[in-house]
Amino acid sequence: MCPTCACAIATTTRLSENDRVANHNRAHFDDHDVLAINMMSSPGAGKTALLEATIDALKSRYRIAVIEGDLETDNDARRIRAQGVPALQITTGSACHLDARLVHRALRELPLDGFDLLFIENVGNLVYPAGFDLGQHLNVTLLAVTEGDDEPARYPDIFRASDLVLLSKMDLLGVIDDFQPERAAAALHSLGGNAPMISTAARRKPEIRAWLDWLEAELRGRDGVYRRIPPRRRLVSHEAVGGGH
Repeated sequence: MCPTCACAIATTTRLSENDRVANHNRAHFDDHDVLAINMMSSPGAGKTALLEATIDALKSRYRIAVIEGDLETDNDARRIRAQGVPALQITTGSACHLDARLVHRALRELPLDGFDLLFIENVGNLVYPAGFDLGQHLNVTLLAVTEGDDEPARYPDIFRASDLVLLSKMDLLGVIDDFQPERAAAALHSLGGNAPMISTAARRKPEIRAWLDWLEAELRGRDGVYRRIPPRRRLVSHEAVGGGH
């Protein structure tokens, strides 16, 4: 059981403290004009593969960093670093989500004045990440076609909290006979939110153009123009940050 979230006892005091630190994180992002996006999904929905493809497409125009959350290993962070951008690993141990305190600790290792866009890849879980503000500006949730198309109905909190839902692994749809995108869209919209749903594929037949357009619109909305990337400077080495739970 996670000792820090609602699957144990999520007290009002604990959540209030998390929100206080989250607001501090958000102010830090705002001060450095960094757009922070919290990426959430069940395990194996394709967050890291999508980030790899996204970084490859955008790194010539935007300065990108990634915070990776996992119970153990730095496998995903190593994959991201192979794309030529900094990635800092948070290992949570038994905790099934990131919280604002862990992100705040990680930010000590990231020089935010050198970035435009920060992705926070949360621990794979469709329950508890939705309850903990990290200081992000936007929540993006992936729903893979290898999952059930009724996931929004089964896990409403995380989908209600989403600013965007990505149908991932759409290149597998032809071999999955029990997932219907229109049913997933209906389940999402029945929750009463306005989050759009975008189809993506990151591997066999990549298709991420609509996702990139959405991202760039959000980035332009923060400063109205594309940024010119200055000459790259050597960044500090990014080691894993333990959860300490």
